[in-house]
Amino acid sequence: MADNKAAPDAAATPEQSQGVIHDIGFRHYDGPRLGRGWIVRSLLAETFRGVFGFGRPARAKIMPWILVGILLAPPLIFALIAVLLSLDALPMSYTAYLPGMQFVVSLFVASRAPYCVSRDLRHGVMPLYLSRPIRRNDYVLAKFAGLALAMFAVLAAAETLLFVGALLAKLPLGAQITGYLQGLVVAVLLSLVLAAIGLVIAAVTPRRGLGVAAIITVLVVLSGFAAIVAVLLTRAGSASLGNYLGSLDPYALVDGIAVSWFGVDSAFGRQADLGLAGGVAYAVGATAIVAGGIALLMRRCKKVGIA
Repeated sequence: MADNKAAPDAAATPEQSQGVIHDIGFRHYDGPRLGRGWIVRSLLAETFRGVFGFGRPARAKIMPWILVGILLAPPLIFALIAVLLSLDALPMSYTAYLPGMQFVVSLFVASRAPYCVSRDLRHGVMPLYLSRPIRRNDYVLAKFAGLALAMFAVLAAAETLLFVGALLAKLPLGAQITGYLQGLVVAVLLSLVLAAIGLVIAAVTPRRGLGVAAIITVLVVLSGFAAIVAVLLTRAGSASLGNYLGSLDPYALVDGIAVSWFGVDSAFGRQADLGLAGGVAYAVGATAIVAGGIALLMRRCKKVGIA
């Protein structure tokens, strides 16, 4: 039986065997070549937008905006109470409001942190980022900054509503400006600390649902454990030690900084003023959490291969 396959052309030239690149009409890019900095800024901006569900389906906007609404509603109520009752001060101070709303804030970071990193790790998107002129550290810093800025925007909005309510109630302007600025400092610290904790936990739990549950569990357990330890030590006559160990809770840690730096009342009823030493210790603790969280994220991303 004859073979139907055509025999290879033995006379083919080397140029013919190597193939030809055909121009099929695509337009060549002749614009500016944007580099590493532009990529990092774009990744940061996309992370910030994604936290609020911008550019994503409608269902992705439901949870973040419900939590934002819950966080912003009490300041309006406080302002109304201050106006109707002619109060001399807001029902809750600027520095105490955010720690007092810690469960809602924890839900927000728990629902948003997995979005920032879990999907990239689960679906193997990291090699695509690294195929461009950015480094793993750039990716980590952009994601951290995007989440921290988004959280600060929400927390600062709550503080701003408190300030506007105080102005509507015609409370003393000087005291309100001071309190508002102190509240913004608390918002910055909480944003940095919670973003670091949330992203680290999300990075080791690629499944989004598990990441949300893990972040909530860690924050709630830390809060409960730290509160119990602080109460027991205070009752045993070691209020200072109780305050230090109670700062295992990130919210109590930031509250301790506000109490030590600004001399305000504690949101957690601290019974000992640790003074300058306490303020330094709390600041070092917050710095260690943020720096340690970023370092762990970088270590986690180093395990992601390019291939």
